[in-house]
Amino acid sequence: MSDQAIPMAPRKRIALVAHDNRKQTLLEWAKFNRVLLAGHELFATGTTGALLERELEMPVARLQSGPLGGDLQIGAKIAEGAVDFMIFFWDPLEPQPHDPDVKALLRIAVVWNIPVACNRASADFMISSPLMDEEYDRLVPDYAPYRRRTLPSPEA
Repeated sequence: MSDQAIPMAPRKRIALVAHDNRKQTLLEWAKFNRVLLAGHELFATGTTGALLERELEMPVARLQSGPLGGDLQIGAKIAEGAVDFMIFFWDPLEPQPHDPDVKALLRIAVVWNIPVACNRASADFMISSPLMDEEYDRLVPDYAPYRRRTLPSPEA
């Protein structure tokens, strides 16, 4: 399968997501990086978005709460090409009632080759990268052959 380049503009579209036990860590990280984040478009799941908007005093496009479909909405935005990368502070030790949605979100991020930071250290490296303020060609497999594949006939 060949790759196709999908350009990311210098102004990135960033999804910010955090499980309940990681919301405070994400808020602290976002406040520390407020100036850098201000130059980009922010998306977040419901509760996280409300907290970020209040703490950062900047607009955040708020979707549903994660368990109510917000994780799936972020995943859809990734598949549509409306999100360039994701900061997702998830809690690996706490079972989540919407765990299948979380796995689907992480899977779709890999399918579309978007950068994902799952903890503060990886988020620090991503936000401080020189690529943050430049155009970047993200290589994504060309899924056209998959879309054109022959489907099996329904059995009578």
